[in-house]
Amino acid sequence: MLENDETAIYRSDVATPLGVFRLAATDRGLCALLLPRSSDEVWLKHMGPHRILEDARHPVLRQAAAELQSYLRGELQQFGVPLDLRGTPFQLQVWGALQQIPYGETRTYGQVAAQVGNPRGVRAVGMANNRNPVAVIVPCHRVIGANGSLVGYGGGLPLKEHLLVLERSGLALAAGQ
Repeated sequence: MLENDETAIYRSDVATPLGVFRLAATDRGLCALLLPRSSDEVWLKHMGPHRILEDARHPVLRQAAAELQSYLRGELQQFGVPLDLRGTPFQLQVWGALQQIPYGETRTYGQVAAQVGNPRGVRAVGMANNRNPVAVIVPCHRVIGANGSLVGYGGGLPLKEHLLVLERSGLALAAGQ
């Protein structure tokens, strides 16, 4: 039984060739997509008082799992699962900007900072990326260093590189190359 101030968070795991991703959702939408090297404690703190309920049948979790699997097979370019994102106004603004980066493309931290109206806020953008609770769906892996290098990713740089290569090859297949 939930206390009055608690949010029900439904959770399930999705096994993929890249490792096990953990999904968490409220009745409003997906609130966390935990990369294989992530920890629940870190990502669910932003949810306030909550109670975890294991339920892989929850419709948001089923949709998120199916879309994640399709994305990782190179079959999906745009996620449609509803999101329940909670963060500061700046974080929400950055996460919105990340969702506008087209599949298969990248932006620098400086470009994202300029897009959200804070051209000197490169580090702040980096911190917002670090706090992104639904990595992959809010594609922080598409943000790179000013010199084009891969920097900072909660799942590790090999996973970030894998996701970028997956997207580039998906674009090539879609173009018939």
